Amino acid sequence: MGLFSKDIATLDDLFLHTLQDIYYAENQITKALPKMVDKATSPDLKAGFEVHLSETEGQIRRLDQVFGLLGKEPQGVTCPAIDGIIKEANEIAGDIADKKVLDAALIAAAQAVEHYEITRYGTLIAWANQLGQSQAASILAETLAEEKATDEKLTTMAEGQVNAEAEFADA
Repeated sequence: MGLFSKDIATLDDLFLHTLQDIYYAENQITKALPKMVDKATSPDLKAGFEVHLSETEGQIRRLDQVFGLLGKEPQGVTCPAIDGIIKEANEIAGDIADKKVLDAALIAAAQAVEHYEITRYGTLIAWANQLGQSQAASILAETLAEEKATDEKLTTMAEGQVNAEAEFADA
């Protein structure tokens, strides 16, 4: 079912499709985060990625709950957006030799992921409320709060240390 396919006829269909999209995305993120942990050199960044991996696993469990509320089995649909964001992050990270610059690139890649997730969860919450699924909206709001907090932590880390170190890295 593509985003603009005939299989999506109602807001309920669109809500389910977008839920499946973010479910796929979260599962892809759990595969990408261990690689980011391995590549990061900043101890704070490594620790942040490890914490976010644990949070992402919890977010998948929450999505399972939302699927259950809808009487649906949890399943994903391919999300070209998250696949592209992860692919781009891997390509950029593979091209950077200086570890300080690499850390800055990893933060930027992680924030691209966070911003995608923030848009998806915000939309899902609005639709859940519109569809009378207040319990689903509440569950999704927990995840949205975590995603926003992670984005803020990444910004603080970048602006407080990582970007400055990258600026003076060996050229």
